[in-house]
Amino acid sequence: MTSETDAARELRSARWFQAPGLGGVQHRAYLKSEGITQAAFDGRPVIGIANSWSELVNCNLHFRALAQAVKRGVLQAGGLPLEFPTISLGEVFMKPTTMLFRNLMAMDIEESLRANPLDAAVLLVGCDKTIPAALMGATSVDLPTIVVTGGPTQPGFFCGRQIGGATDLWHYTDEFRGGRMSAADYAELESALVPSTGHCAEMGTASTMSALTEALGLALPGSAAVPAVDARRMAFGESAGRRAVEMAREGLRPSHVLTPEAFDNAITLLMALGGSTNAVVHLLALAGRAGVALPLARFDEISRRTPMIVNVRPSGEHLVEQLFHAGGVPAVLKELRPLLHWDSPTVTGRTLGENVDAARIADSTVIGTLDKPFQPEGGIVVLQGNLAPRGAVLKRSAASPSLMHHRGRAVVFEDIDDLAARVDDDDLDITSESVMILKNAGPQGAPGMPEWGQLPIPKKLLRLGVSDLVRVSDARMSGTSFGTVILHVSPESAIGGPLGLVEDGDEIELDVDSRRLQILVEERTLSGRAARFHPPESKYRRGYGKLFLDHVMQADEGCDFDFLRKLPDEPFQTDPIGLVGGAIAF
Repeated sequence: MTSETDAARELRSARWFQAPGLGGVQHRAYLKSEGITQAAFDGRPVIGIANSWSELVNCNLHFRALAQAVKRGVLQAGGLPLEFPTISLGEVFMKPTTMLFRNLMAMDIEESLRANPLDAAVLLVGCDKTIPAALMGATSVDLPTIVVTGGPTQPGFFCGRQIGGATDLWHYTDEFRGGRMSAADYAELESALVPSTGHCAEMGTASTMSALTEALGLALPGSAAVPAVDARRMAFGESAGRRAVEMAREGLRPSHVLTPEAFDNAITLLMALGGSTNAVVHLLALAGRAGVALPLARFDEISRRTPMIVNVRPSGEHLVEQLFHAGGVPAVLKELRPLLHWDSPTVTGRTLGENVDAARIADSTVIGTLDKPFQPEGGIVVLQGNLAPRGAVLKRSAASPSLMHHRGRAVVFEDIDDLAARVDDDDLDITSESVMILKNAGPQGAPGMPEWGQLPIPKKLLRLGVSDLVRVSDARMSGTSFGTVILHVSPESAIGGPLGLVEDGDEIELDVDSRRLQILVEERTLSGRAARFHPPESKYRRGYGKLFLDHVMQADEGCDFDFLRKLPDEPFQTDPIGLVGGAIAF
């Protein structure tokens, strides 16, 4: 693989540690104060290990040990590992949503990598927003970078059945709310739900983004699906540490790997997995950081040509641990070969095709084939129409086939508080034919676009045996969720998008085959409502929240900040402003 051969011979860290005069003395002295000798960094690549470990994030709780494995690999290859902390985003605890802070973590990663004497980076990430955040930040700096993800938690067991920590929780919660599960059984479920560290055991956002990182070429092949508690997770960390040193010497950067073809590969895998809708937003944001033109429509184009060949919840039956034992992401990619750019470069120094050529499918009940897929098209579709002029998404693979062509009257909730107050009211005017609408749940309106899109089925309908309704919002939903849930409606309601004009009783039409989402109201009526529209009061007047509201883009653009996207023909700024020759030579 061709890389920056001339630039790679001069280590970036040398401008700190081999500089003459006061600056060089100061840099070396403070490194030696850590007990590190001159021999440890003289002419050796310095590898930064960005660790998102946190006791607030169960998904990443094993990262202290994982960091040690990476350090072993770095030392084996003749580099100097320097670990540093980064913000850690845990979807369960952080309110209103980790998505509000994804861009903040990306900024943290970006500026930490750029400002410090590092020749390459290893990103330790797990819980779902930590993966795209770290990728976005590292891509903007364009230092040699390799990703090590945390792996899925062990499956739980409840009433003799293997369960995942989220998909099955949503199912059993509906059973409990509908009066078909006792309080004692629900309490027992709580204790069985998450038996170990690691991210969600289903094909949620964390597992999806881990897999897509392999397809993008930024992680070692076979690493995505290894369970968090499996010793092979540590072995992959060690291997990544060794490879990071080699990449530093080669000058192999994200900009060499993140090509338009790499994004096509990732989207193809996303559709074949029946993966998380959140990946759409994250790939759009990452493409913006890489300077790759990626319209939302490209996702639907690839979905139409890509069958779903992985049988994992919530779109299928199994968990990610079974996917690992069935051959993992490499086996899926190899089966997708006719649909992929086989010669795309990767962090291994080899092509995607070379990485997975020896892979095989070990269990055909988990990984199907192009000839015998589990569903004929990809898991996610993109909808448009007068209710979503710039698009919306639906995970068709986890939706009800009977609702793919549906027309119903809207039941509108103005915001999440209105939903919480009224959804279980027995006087709520709603039937199994209704379309539930949630407003003000998007990037600006919520703010942060939380995972509120899987609106709960009202209790009065659950008691009647209704298990799904068409639900429409400008929110996201967990990658572990299921149902006929239309998400990411753009433009969002809070900025005057058509979703904000829907009123109770309006007829809504969904036609998935035609990719159409319509409000069946006369244009003159909608124009009158638009003239009377007033945006909701801003949720933040200061701090990071205000920065977010002032600069966040819409869902069809990835919800990144407008000032962080790579400008056309803009060079990557790898070194900090003011680093001239490494130091001032007094």
